[in-house]
Amino acid sequence: MPPPPPPPPLLSVTLLFVILRLLAVDLTVAHTCSPTRTNITSCPPFTSPPSFPFSSSPGCGHPSFQILCSSNRSFISINNFSFVLLRHDPNSSTLVLSPQSYVSDPTHRSCPSASLPDRAIDLSGSPFRFSDAPCARLSVLRQCNISSLPNCSRCPWDCKLLKSPVQLLKGCSSKHRSSEQGCQQDVLDYLHTFLNLGIQVQWDESNDTYFSRCKDCQSEDGVCGFNTSDTRKPFRCFSSRSRISSPRVRGDSPNRMALLCTLFIFTCLSVVVALATLIFRYKGLKSYANEENPTTLFLHRHRSANLLPPAFSYEELESSTNRFDPRNKIGDGGFGSVYLGQLCDGRVVAVKKLHRQHAAAAAAGRAATTKSFCNEILILSSIDHPNLVKLYGYCSDPRGLLLVYDYVPNGTLADHLHGSKSLHRKGSLTWQVRVDIALQTALALEYLHLTVRPAIVHRDITSSNIFVDKEMKVKVGDFGLSRLLVFPESSSSSSSSSSSGYVWTGPQGTPGYLDPDYHRSFRLTEKSDVYSFGVVLFELISGMKAVDHSRDKREVALADMVVSKIQVGTLQQVVDPVLMVEGEVTSTVNAVAELAFRCVAADKDDRPDAKEIVAELKRIRNRTRGHRAPNVAPDASKS
Repeated sequence: MPPPPPPPPLLSVTLLFVILRLLAVDLTVAHTCSPTRTNITSCPPFTSPPSFPFSSSPGCGHPSFQILCSSNRSFISINNFSFVLLRHDPNSSTLVLSPQSYVSDPTHRSCPSASLPDRAIDLSGSPFRFSDAPCARLSVLRQCNISSLPNCSRCPWDCKLLKSPVQLLKGCSSKHRSSEQGCQQDVLDYLHTFLNLGIQVQWDESNDTYFSRCKDCQSEDGVCGFNTSDTRKPFRCFSSRSRISSPRVRGDSPNRMALLCTLFIFTCLSVVVALATLIFRYKGLKSYANEENPTTLFLHRHRSANLLPPAFSYEELESSTNRFDPRNKIGDGGFGSVYLGQLCDGRVVAVKKLHRQHAAAAAAGRAATTKSFCNEILILSSIDHPNLVKLYGYCSDPRGLLLVYDYVPNGTLADHLHGSKSLHRKGSLTWQVRVDIALQTALALEYLHLTVRPAIVHRDITSSNIFVDKEMKVKVGDFGLSRLLVFPESSSSSSSSSSSGYVWTGPQGTPGYLDPDYHRSFRLTEKSDVYSFGVVLFELISGMKAVDHSRDKREVALADMVVSKIQVGTLQQVVDPVLMVEGEVTSTVNAVAELAFRCVAADKDDRPDAKEIVAELKRIRNRTRGHRAPNVAPDASKS
């Protein structure tokens, strides 16, 4: 290992200090809270950098007015509640805030009020209080029909809100309870809309010591802030300027001036040399550290460094996720956990942290995690398609392996079909939307199988790996198990029974989606993805999970259950009831079922390829937007 960089020459630093004292050079040091150092990036709803009491810099402004800025909205935290700052009038004492979803109790996720905070919003102890307007609106609100309460033993918070909605805002008084104008058919839904539109809150400057002390500080040309290292966050007044000054050198001493100039030039040269040495040694150490990192070595051996995505530092990603705060966790699984984060440039991202292997874990397990990590980086950095997730970068650090993706804000297809809010979300999954989701997923497979060279087999096409945004546009993710179809030279001659080549590899994937032909033969082809896609089509048709042990033993696997129903002509028994209510069980549903039936054929050679799937789904989509034909059950014999 190269030796550590030497410290700057002490003699040079000492001479520079002496010269500056003699020459009476004024050094002005601006504190980080100074307006000249304030971040001027976009911070809506502020049209200019926030001024006291607001601040987006740690330790500056008022501790109860700390703003987290982003390109399209800003956040403020009060008593461990996070709010979106919707409006702010600098000439008024009123803010309009919308609380983000906050659920700390896991049992609350299954209650009807899961989209609401699981406790009262409490502003006590802060300079804020609720305005009279939201309190008055909630105090007259009541359920029109109070006879059908939820299960109060399992969801006691729901019952409290239905009986007294004003309890959602702690500190609001219950007035005008007898008024009839607040009658609502669904109080919980009304409260959800009420919070989204924003709550008016006010603060009282006269009763907050920070404001009075800040006025004294500003009168002395100081900058207001607080001590971030103290849990009480006491007020601090930072001096805006600090000076180093001394009497001026007399101009009538030419010998002294010549000596000082010589010393000054020598000191400057010494400082430049010292800084250059530091930079050179730092780059050398960093390069040496990167070369010693086996993950970095592997990535650079398989791809040129300029083709890899950016490498983030562990500290940057740790800060972006608030030290991997469990409240920022948006996904969890066997591979690792996914956290919502915000980079320093304002981008909102999803950060996947792969699970660390325990000390007792086998070396093979640790190697498999690293292989999956490198595999996903190499594959995602070589592809670009609107229906595939984008990899922004990665971090290989002894403290953890991290992947940074673009954030898809509306969850996964599995969340919408099977999650705790699936009954609420299924209302947005009309049949036409489901066909569009299927088509976009098929387009992603067509790109991976037929456009990319060598072809890529995803190996884990599941509803949990299909992400949907708020416009229900699809992005397929999680390429940790993906493989490139790089064939040995003999494979072309040995695969006469198949239209495509294969690679030998141990079966990996998610139960219920795993191709049985691949599981038996260990031969991986693109048709393995086609089988998994067929199971996803069955999920879209039925709204059921791919594997459910609560079903009959012969119907635990969704593919087995739906195939048996199609073969006896009883597909309607497994069609999602939401579609039945909407009257969507048409010939197009049967056409998708027939396509899925072909995709899960036992022999891979009987399955369609991605190009054929895309063409068929486009025809079906056009039919869903046009004339609806009579209901005809799919004919299993065609497959």
